[in-house]
Amino acid sequence: MALFNKNLQIDFLRQIESAKHKNDLADLNLKIFGRKGAIAKLTKKIKELPLNDRPEIGRFINETKKILEQALQNKKTELDNTDKLENRDFDPTLPAEKLQKGHLHITTYAVREIERIFKEIGFARRRYPEIETDWYAFESLNMPKNHPARDEWETFFIVGDANKKAKVDSQRSNQSRLVLTPHTSSGLAREMEKGILPIRMMNISKCYRRQIDICHIPMFHQFEGFVIDKKINFGHLKWTLEYFAQNFFGIKRKVRLRPSHFQFTEPSFEVDISCGLCSGLGCKYCKAGWSELGGAGMVHPNVLRAGQVDSKKYTGFAFGWGVERVYMMRQGLSVPDLRMLYENDLRFLEQF
Repeated sequence: MALFNKNLQIDFLRQIESAKHKNDLADLNLKIFGRKGAIAKLTKKIKELPLNDRPEIGRFINETKKILEQALQNKKTELDNTDKLENRDFDPTLPAEKLQKGHLHITTYAVREIERIFKEIGFARRRYPEIETDWYAFESLNMPKNHPARDEWETFFIVGDANKKAKVDSQRSNQSRLVLTPHTSSGLAREMEKGILPIRMMNISKCYRRQIDICHIPMFHQFEGFVIDKKINFGHLKWTLEYFAQNFFGIKRKVRLRPSHFQFTEPSFEVDISCGLCSGLGCKYCKAGWSELGGAGMVHPNVLRAGQVDSKKYTGFAFGWGVERVYMMRQGLSVPDLRMLYENDLRFLEQF
């Protein structure tokens, strides 16, 4: 048992600490961890011990290995740093080197500008969970069970205890599955459940979908505009969209609305803007001179009822657009592929 004691660790730690060169460390490493080294000898001796003593000795050997490996690494780092200082013509009186100054990501700039524009017309910023229940993400938005968006090839369903989350959120959602929220529209029912009317909300957050190509990425940011009040009509929606487009893109850019279908709005529209990459002439990104920004429409009565709002007294509109896609359409900002924003290439990011 004399081999298996703390003195072994202490002796080797002293030798490591007193090493002056990297060659000394290499010799010690071989002496400790080599095929005929101390650790190998200790390991072979285990089989000669009584069965009751073996687990404790095994733990001692493993602990010794970790301690000595870390000590060798620390000493190596110390010697490396010493070598660098000795091999450098160092003048301590010289001014220190300036650290590189970073800046915010391009998406953060976009989020802040979008928030500022809508704040000027009374929209309040809200934030809702990125992990959401199926009820808030789909059911409350009038989406049937067989809707394509609820397919596992479209949405990131995750493993988790929805029942615990549901007890906090709503008794109506206690059978829901959990998802990474596919759109900011999942916050509509949550906002209405507060029972505070009228509503003029701006929700900006991360969303997740199983899509990736030149104009789609699995994680993106979306901003949701949501207004509920008495006598809200399509004219209010159209004015809001045009106000944002003129303030964000400039007065020369054109906006168009195309009739479409979304489960949670009726009527519904796709909102397009003339492409900023080709000035509406047609390019690889837009194909025909127009780029889709996102959807919009008047809130469906079923959605109002799901949020416990009287659909006979109140109406509203909603729109949801991708932050990255919207920012790519800025005049003079030539970003031909959405994926470039998150490739962490400093040559690209340092331009902004």
